[in-house]
Amino acid sequence: MAVDKCKVFCGTANAPLTDAICRYLGVPLGQAEHGQFSDGETRYQIKENVRGADVFVVQPCCNPVDHHLMQLLLMIDAFKRASAWRITPVIPYYPYARQDRKDRPRVAISAKLVADLLETSGASRVLSLDLHAPQIQGYFNIPVDHLYASPVMVEYFQKKKLGQITVVSPDAGGVERARLFAKRIDAPLAIVDKRRIDINVSEVMHLIGDVSGRPALVIDDIIDTAGTLVKTAEALLENGATKVFAASTHAVLSGPAVERLMKSQIEEVVVTDSVPLNEAARGLPKIKVLSVAPLLARGIQSIHEETSISELFM
Repeated sequence: MAVDKCKVFCGTANAPLTDAICRYLGVPLGQAEHGQFSDGETRYQIKENVRGADVFVVQPCCNPVDHHLMQLLLMIDAFKRASAWRITPVIPYYPYARQDRKDRPRVAISAKLVADLLETSGASRVLSLDLHAPQIQGYFNIPVDHLYASPVMVEYFQKKKLGQITVVSPDAGGVERARLFAKRIDAPLAIVDKRRIDINVSEVMHLIGDVSGRPALVIDDIIDTAGTLVKTAEALLENGATKVFAASTHAVLSGPAVERLMKSQIEEVVVTDSVPLNEAARGLPKIKVLSVAPLLARGIQSIHEETSISELFM
């Protein structure tokens, strides 16, 4: 890569992921200083020349979401004012993606608001990973490269050789994601009909498909409180599944999530390092972390070299 023109910087959300990306690309991590004023306001200063550079800013907006989002916006603004040629925020975990439409009266469409903020701050394009709602790409008036962690997950489960497995979507909204995964491993698909009672509270209604006498693999994009995942696993076992595995890109794991997973009958929960694991989840044998650093690094390289990024979807 043209190291003198390609520069990678990171926020404070997931420094180990950015370090891994830089090692894969063979570029040094950009020099900058993060800090806060005494009243809590975030400040940011670039410590090297970026004039005319192709800048990539890696920042998943995980907990605390608002702080990391504000930090990302300030970083983009700083690079714009420092005359960077192009600024690409690399957002492995896109914030406020679950509020992508008006699903009830008088609510904000926050996923669109975040897109507007990123554009206004000076982003030239966006690189993201497993958006909760793919249509979020349409909220932008700048290019969006949307990568999927499924190639990383598929490779892992193919090596496990689980035999005749059924891929399961935990709700209707995730059917496309699960269908693509099932196609890649040549497995049948099942769907859980879920009713959401309240925010972070759901109830499993029906299972569409057959899991009897087979292992089941639940595919989702986010594990938040793990309530949906655990109830889905219970429903699958009640319908004859021999074992239940789970795979999810973003291990948010808030509230009682870790406790629920450890008490559940799920054999293994496979996640990525798109966001860092919280303290309670680190080192647990049931939770397996796969790295998406090579995938994101290849995306950055393709953008920088102006080559096709579509081969990363395979």
